Amino acid sequence: MGEVRGAVEAGFGPVRESFARLVTRGRGGGALVVRLNGRNVVDLCTGWTDRAQTRRWKPETLALSFSTTKGIASTVIHRLAERGELSYDEPVAAYWPEFAAGGKGRVTVRDLLTHRAGLWSVRAVAERPEDLLDHLAMEERLAARTVAAPTERSAYHAITYGWLVAGLARRVTGGRGLAELAHTEVAEPLGVEGLHIGVNETTRDLVAQPVGSALRHLGAASGVITPLLTGLGPTRAFHDALIAPGFHELFEGSEPSIWGTEMPAVNGALSAVALARLYGALANGGEDAGARLLSERTVEEIGRVQVRSRDLVLGVRMRWRLGYHQAFSTGPQTPRAFGHYGYGGSGGWADPDLGLSLGFVTNRIGSVTTPMADLTLYRLSRVVRDCAKRHAGAF
Repeated sequence: MGEVRGAVEAGFGPVRESFARLVTRGRGGGALVVRLNGRNVVDLCTGWTDRAQTRRWKPETLALSFSTTKGIASTVIHRLAERGELSYDEPVAAYWPEFAAGGKGRVTVRDLLTHRAGLWSVRAVAERPEDLLDHLAMEERLAARTVAAPTERSAYHAITYGWLVAGLARRVTGGRGLAELAHTEVAEPLGVEGLHIGVNETTRDLVAQPVGSALRHLGAASGVITPLLTGLGPTRAFHDALIAPGFHELFEGSEPSIWGTEMPAVNGALSAVALARLYGALANGGEDAGARLLSERTVEEIGRVQVRSRDLVLGVRMRWRLGYHQAFSTGPQTPRAFGHYGYGGSGGWADPDLGLSLGFVTNRIGSVTTPMADLTLYRLSRVVRDCAKRHAGAF
């Protein structure tokens, strides 16, 4: 078992034990930060940030966190909405006129944030891996598509969500991209460093190399998987939303091409402490450690369940908030807990009832047998919740 570095407060010892058992396995590493009412109660890291095992994981280490990035992108939209620059119930086309093409004029910002914009298919706008790197072209292609929308049921926009949110934000901010807005609208107000979309010169030395072969195996098997999934109605949407052509190639090499683009549904370079701070604000009425991110009224609105349906892409019943989902595995005793998890196992969530937040990042990409490729976060979340409930009962 590898070395675990960091500290936990009294009452959270089981979290350290679970972290040591789950995160020290195999290669790679990770970090977990848990905050309760504005202070750290768990701050742990372990393992290595490189495949050669020469650089130890540190609290400031960043990990490419896949769909966990959606939580940051969504928070940017809420900051803009709070200032009156957009409204959840206005059509997206009111701010982005080109979006009205193809019958999408009735799609509202609320529809977009709850995955009902009808634009879940990444394969409809990208034929080659290099297409995925041109984020401006992706925005334009999505805006031009003809689809039946809004949809009654949600259909998880696994990859396209980021470009759609970015396109909307760009039109209401005079052309500013999500990489810049994540910094000015989320990281700066919180006073944190570890929330990035893409990797730039100042962050490249902090980013952990992905460890594991799941993406490569998925890419190699796509020639077999594609005809199987596209031949079945229930799995066609899953395939078109999640299996982008050559996606695995974007993560290869010592400086992968995914670093240099803005893919706000996928390529967040995030630290555990920054995620915990973000969701700490959402768990405590919009404020964390004296830093005001959003108003209490906005936090109440974004934490309210908007859609309860069997998701067309994921095939499971989802409870979508405005850009976030239910915090899986926190149990029925935390019905208001919400956040966003990502492929590979990273994620963050907030529980407003307990004033509790969690941020977890890892560079280990495990099997291809689960939607997240790893169940570590599910297991850690349950232990964190149980410890926090017992802690609350002791006071």
